[in-house]
Amino acid sequence: MNKKGISILLLSAMLFSVSGCGKTAKRADEKQTTEKKDDKNEKKMTIADVDLNDPDLEEKWKKEPRYGTKLVFAYNGGLCTSGLGIAQVKGFLAKQGLEAEIKNIPNAIDAIGTGKADANTDHISTSVVPAVNGVNAVFTRAAQTGCKSLYVLKDSPYQKTSDLIGKSIAIHDAIGGSDHNITLRFLARDKIDYTKIKFKVIENAATIQALQNGEVEASMFSDQFAQKFVDQGILRPIRSITFDDDFKTEPCCVLILNKQFVEENPITAAKLTKAHKEASDWIEENKKEAAEIINQNNWGSGDVEKDTKFLETYNFKVSDEQTEKTLINVLDDYKAFNLIKSELDTNETLSKIWRPAKK
Repeated sequence: MNKKGISILLLSAMLFSVSGCGKTAKRADEKQTTEKKDDKNEKKMTIADVDLNDPDLEEKWKKEPRYGTKLVFAYNGGLCTSGLGIAQVKGFLAKQGLEAEIKNIPNAIDAIGTGKADANTDHISTSVVPAVNGVNAVFTRAAQTGCKSLYVLKDSPYQKTSDLIGKSIAIHDAIGGSDHNITLRFLARDKIDYTKIKFKVIENAATIQALQNGEVEASMFSDQFAQKFVDQGILRPIRSITFDDDFKTEPCCVLILNKQFVEENPITAAKLTKAHKEASDWIEENKKEAAEIINQNNWGSGDVEKDTKFLETYNFKVSDEQTEKTLINVLDDYKAFNLIKSELDTNETLSKIWRPAKK
């Protein structure tokens, strides 16, 4: 072969080699791009995805920001919201590998929203409106049923809510707060125009006198607060979320967690929710012992026998299905009351505030 032929063959080989390398490099680039896309499109774990029986859960949990850190619970000592306290004392938290500090924080929903507290239990009637309107909070399960009623003086002529048309009802938090919102639902269920009722914000301690001097004709009270006045023959209930058939199966309170906490720490949130459920189930079966623990920790009234009786009026075993149904009813009611925007889609709004764990 002449020199010209050899040169042509060598040039062809070099071009083939470069071309082959180029193709190999391109395939590597394509693979890296695909991997990046797969990573980006990978579904982020939510609390509903967490399998607490997953054998690899511990390794996955270690990747969460709050792994191994102490949680902060806001708890004011109420009997009906005692699940978190019991979860700590009885070791249900420790069973899930969790540790917590309990703090008495008056405005708990704000503390949850700002991240000063990780969790608390409180009234649906207190927490739904802030959660819908942008407070950084979500609900992961129910706490219990019951705990509030509408009371009148025992010797008054008022027997039902319709007797209060044109009258005044005392509430102990702001308009749009727990007492007000529960009363609105009583009136709506009884087909009474709530605009025909006046509401007055009065401190708990001053309300009995306000009833007796005619400033108001009825008042919302927690059953725990009102009981001594019932025993003294001063008050009687005419409507109740604790005892009335149309309300007594609804959860009154829910477990509330900081939304960002749940989204960034789904395993921690699922473990906390599980611990709270186990504590709630235990309370339901051991109410006398629960009352003793509550009072030993200065969370109760100081009267174990009386606190036991109150615990017996609550159901701590409320299903997620019943909680979801109640939240839907509450959202629809609150839209009708203009407590939240009437144009909101109920199911879409529910998905933003209701984050139950996987069963």
